[in-house]
Amino acid sequence: MVTRVLEIAPKPDKKEELVNALNQLIVPILKEQPGFVETLVFVPESKTDRMMSITFWTEKRFAEKYAQEAYPTVTQIMTPFLAVPIAVKTYTVESMLSKHWVDILDAAA
Repeated sequence: MVTRVLEIAPKPDKKEELVNALNQLIVPILKEQPGFVETLVFVPESKTDRMMSITFWTEKRFAEKYAQEAYPTVTQIMTPFLAVPIAVKTYTVESMLSKHWVDILDAAA
């Protein structure tokens, strides 16, 4: 399993609109992607801190396909709400506890 971790710096007056766009427009795009498992969005209590979004993928190839094919659309949706471009990093998941995720991985194998 791999993750894509996004560090997002919304414009101070656009954080709520960005969260709405994530929930209403971007999550449905993610759910259509092969290999997509889950997304977690972290919104800081401080208005000056950056948001984090983590997407989980069953395999690296699916995360890469998403990055090439669907992520440009996602970026286009988020751009009006951003103070700076999004920073993206990919990580391998070495351990997890969620039974829900284990069940999804077993079904995908």
